[in-house]
Amino acid sequence: MFSTDLRIRRCGDHAVVTLCGELDLVDAALVATALMAAADREPWLVVDLASLEFIDVSGVSALARARKHARQAGGDLLLAAPPPQMMRVLAATALAYGFSVYASVAAAVSGFRGSLPVAVSAQGPVGAQSGELGVEAGDTG
Repeated sequence: MFSTDLRIRRCGDHAVVTLCGELDLVDAALVATALMAAADREPWLVVDLASLEFIDVSGVSALARARKHARQAGGDLLLAAPPPQMMRVLAATALAYGFSVYASVAAAVSGFRGSLPVAVSAQGPVGAQSGELGVEAGDTG
């Protein structure tokens, strides 16, 4: 039984992937595969987390695999609009995976046009600019 719903739409030159439900071990591999297939068609992905109720480390790992694939395809994968309760998980893993996390899909799309990376602490964003809530640390490839 699937607990994650995935929808893809276009937003300018980018694909916006909306995740709904729960992203955990049950669906992580399928979501990673779907995101990688989307990156094959459009390597510039924004993953909208606003309707995602739960994510665990396997879900974050699935996003990281898809991000690596998007980067290998010449694009990137940015995260957008995480609910407040999700920020703790993302803050704990963002440095390890090098995610950029944005307050909204619009901010993430504009992030592709060049935003400055910022750090995230367990308490929240530090020095956020242009709606960015996350980090772009270490992993650049």
